[in-house]
Amino acid sequence: MLNSHPVVAAKPAQKNQAKKETWTKAQALRHCELSARQVVSWEKQCLLEPREQYSFEDLLELRVLARLKELGVSSTKMQAVFASVRSKLAGKKNPLTELRVYVEGKRIRVQTEGKRMEALSGQLLFDFDQAELKRLLSFPSHRTDAAAARRNRADAENWFQKGLELEQTGADKREAIAAYEKALELNPAMAGALVNIGTIFYNARKWRESEKFYTRAIEADATYALAHFNLANLHEELGRTSLAINHYKKAIDIQSNYADAHYNLALLFQTRGRAMEAMRHWKSYLALDANSQWAQIAKREMAKLKSAALVVAKSSSNQSGTA
Repeated sequence: MLNSHPVVAAKPAQKNQAKKETWTKAQALRHCELSARQVVSWEKQCLLEPREQYSFEDLLELRVLARLKELGVSSTKMQAVFASVRSKLAGKKNPLTELRVYVEGKRIRVQTEGKRMEALSGQLLFDFDQAELKRLLSFPSHRTDAAAARRNRADAENWFQKGLELEQTGADKREAIAAYEKALELNPAMAGALVNIGTIFYNARKWRESEKFYTRAIEADATYALAHFNLANLHEELGRTSLAINHYKKAIDIQSNYADAHYNLALLFQTRGRAMEAMRHWKSYLALDANSQWAQIAKREMAKLKSAALVVAKSSSNQSGTA
């Protein structure tokens, strides 16, 4: 059996980028209990951008507008308030999702960076009665638990996206972890947030913490291929080869076209001298990725395996002829 030790890097642990769930316009209207006529009216008044597909953030806009309407705020006043906020707070393009909005009688106030501001005058308020914070826009009590759960999932998704943004902009990793943890408070089963915290710890070589979060992600969703792949990476890093192989295989069982899992498994089998299994996974990898720089490495390693197999075959043939 071939006992080759190629100096090739395995594909690293990966971050969950989150598939953004979307809804059709009809689904969004049903979800927020709004009529098509009302939404078209808001679109014409430039309170909403016309769209046919709605993300979590888009649903949040609909919810806020619906609640403002329910509290008796006219569309004209909404327009004036949002125009005022944009002019007074640089960088706040969408007050519906970027600020907390309060309604007090006939006045609308917003909260930004821990301070409150009267929306039309722009006056900052520092002595706001804390009891009034309970009047933050919320859905009526008749909403079902299922609706509350959907809101929590939507808010969790927003915090998750915030964590991704913090990572992508090079912010302090503790800030990203805090955002992901906020997402988990709202949705404890959000496996993507658990994976991303685990990967932050993995990249910091904090193996124990990383393993804890990857394991929690699998407990939250046993069919989450990325969590198995990243946990396999960690086991491989720590020399736990059998465990690494086990989780790479689980990732492939869940998602047969998981190219990176095929790549790492092929490499791991090759370094353990299991040439036939390595060859099978190299072929699977190349069927999924034939042109990248990683594919060139895969082709090179396959050539090594084939060459070694020919040498073994010739040696066996010569020994048989001599006998």
